[in-house]
Amino acid sequence: MKIAVLAASGKAGRLIVSEALNKGLEVTAFVRDSKKANFDTSVCVVQKDIFKLESSDLQGFDVIIDAFGEWQNLILHKTHIEHLLTILAGNKAKFLVVGGAGSLYMDKSHTVMLMDTKDFPKEYLPLAKATAEGLSVLRNAKELNWVYVSPAAVFIPDSLKSVKYKIIGEEFEVNSKGESQISYVDYASAMIEIALDSKYSKQRVGVIGL
Repeated sequence: MKIAVLAASGKAGRLIVSEALNKGLEVTAFVRDSKKANFDTSVCVVQKDIFKLESSDLQGFDVIIDAFGEWQNLILHKTHIEHLLTILAGNKAKFLVVGGAGSLYMDKSHTVMLMDTKDFPKEYLPLAKATAEGLSVLRNAKELNWVYVSPAAVFIPDSLKSVKYKIIGEEFEVNSKGESQISYVDYASAMIEIALDSKYSKQRVGVIGL
């Protein structure tokens, strides 16, 4: 199976590449700067900005994972998704997106999101809104086999792999300790599991650590 990881040199991207290799997948890593591409020699590295990608760049893959991240120019969360949907028109690959937690729903009616709650950190609200806009764009991609994968509320960058996680739906959940958290490395494991499981299609899911 052939997998492409976009923005592969970021925190999530690097770990997703590593987990894909562990599962025996053939990996192509797309990066903006190849100097930051410290991958296993079996990984095919392509240096190309995500906004410069063309339809031909993403042909022949079974899975494409978008690990794009941006903390400053937040409109890019929406515009890069729009660009990718344009060039993926007619592409049969499964397309997965590293998403945000702020848009997880807090109720069965799906009217209140995590970012709407009074305790949601104000400093993260602009980013949460930006990633939610990307999800909204994806929901209108009727022909593409997409999955948007939200992490838990607390995303832990430096932690050992535990493989103790739960794939949830669109509604916010906590674990038995009352926590909503996931390490980057366990999130990467979940991402590859979701990528390889055909039951996840045209939907948003979440992942929490147990």
